[in-house]
Amino acid sequence: MSTAAKPTPVEARLATLDLPRGGAFAPARAEALARLGAMGLPGRRDEYWRWTDPASLNAPAAIPAKPLEINDEAPVFDTVDRVKLVFVDGVFDAAASDAPELAGVEISRLAEAADLHWAAGLYGALETAGQKPVARPFAALNTAAATDGVLIRVTGRAARPINLIYVHNSEVSDPILHHVIKLEEGAELTLLETGPAGARFNKVMEVDVAKAARFHHIRVQGRDHERRAITHIFARVGEAALFKSFTLTANGMLTRNECVIDIVGNDAMAHVAGAALGDGATGAFLHDDTVFVTHGAERGESRQVFKKVLKHGAVGTFQGKILVKPGAQKTDGYQISQSLLLDDDSQFLAKPELEIYADDVKCSHGSTTGAIDETALFYLRSRGVPMEEAVALMVISFVADALGEIEDEGLRDEIQSRLEAWLARHRG
Repeated sequence: MSTAAKPTPVEARLATLDLPRGGAFAPARAEALARLGAMGLPGRRDEYWRWTDPASLNAPAAIPAKPLEINDEAPVFDTVDRVKLVFVDGVFDAAASDAPELAGVEISRLAEAADLHWAAGLYGALETAGQKPVARPFAALNTAAATDGVLIRVTGRAARPINLIYVHNSEVSDPILHHVIKLEEGAELTLLETGPAGARFNKVMEVDVAKAARFHHIRVQGRDHERRAITHIFARVGEAALFKSFTLTANGMLTRNECVIDIVGNDAMAHVAGAALGDGATGAFLHDDTVFVTHGAERGESRQVFKKVLKHGAVGTFQGKILVKPGAQKTDGYQISQSLLLDDDSQFLAKPELEIYADDVKCSHGSTTGAIDETALFYLRSRGVPMEEAVALMVISFVADALGEIEDEGLRDEIQSRLEAWLARHRG
């Protein structure tokens, strides 16, 4: 008597999904599906997953996660004149969204794209390129399975920032969203992302920044304690172009943010930064930043600035690499990852890397882990500053370098206010 073969992890994962068929993106989806089948889902033995257990991301279904029951803060960026595009558990909510044309750019939905859509040649292209030299299976899964997302094409300066808002309502929601953003020569866009999205969230964003274009990205990942997320940004940065991305993460059981940047034009700049705040007292917390920046042109500048504040057994990891290709002379690459451990139970793991094949470059990396500076703390206390306020001041000072990567002062102040609110909720 024969028995059916046990499905592979990839087959088990795909069996739970209603894969999209046909349309402009069908070839890219088919190629992604083939790549996923060849590489398989990751395990703890994979070099870039040894510190982050992907089991809950591999599972056929999302582990139930309760949405935040009480939110005592106003919506993030509520005072910003922005265009809101809302997704509820991964489904676009037109009634809760603003009219897309208010942004002054071309916006359409992945779910409604016509066969001859401009994004057909870009969807999945940067994700495919970003699979080498390190495989990124969850990104391939996303390209194959995403049913919705936004397609944004910018030809000038966007009239307003665009805010993608991700609402989590269902305890078992498992959204997969894929965004494609194309900035034509000289264009400029500020993109904001806020919210937890779902119990488990898989997101890919492909960003093509053409000559002299400017892209600013600021993301605040949701406060829901039980959520899990795997996100990817794949960016291609052209001549004299600017790419900047900052992420603030507070709470969440597991968050892995991957950023893969390819600098292909001379005199281009790419900065990626983040601040993570983790308190294991509210539940398990693991935050993973994995970054890979490739310099393939002359006089390129890259910055990686990541700060993590951890307490009560929270875990933070950072894996960052700068690759300088032959001929990429005058490259200026900088990478720093630091953690502030507020007790003896938390942990920070870091793997900084440089790989350089050009001889006229300036590249550096560093990583530090430490506790609160007792001398500085004593100085503040001796001047009448209460203990909790003194610690908060030192935390804010610690993450200042990462916050400084946000160019817009108003947006930077908004992020700092959220950081201060987290500190107030997690005192002691």
